[in-house]
Amino acid sequence: MSPRYRNGANQAGTVIAIVADVMAFILGLWILMYLLDANRANDLVQFIHDAARWLAGWSHDLFTFDAEWARVVAGYGLAAVVYLFVGHAIANRVHRH
Repeated sequence: MSPRYRNGANQAGTVIAIVADVMAFILGLWILMYLLDANRANDLVQFIHDAARWLAGWSHDLFTFDAEWARVVAGYGLAAVVYLFVGHAIANRVHRH
């Protein structure tokens, strides 16, 4: 393989890892905002909530804990961990090739 091709693979892997990190950051930020009882009328808080809800659509309300905060932490936290794990696994796979 030419060095030019390998550099492109490294860049693609880096982009994949960064996207996974940003997705996990948004989810983690929403968890923090929820736990700190951020003002949901605020535009930034609403944007983060909407983005996190979309990213965690598959894991939202997956758990049925009695406490709402536990459902938020578990549901959104699971999505963040999965995005980090899968995103970095794919990035590492791309880096190797």
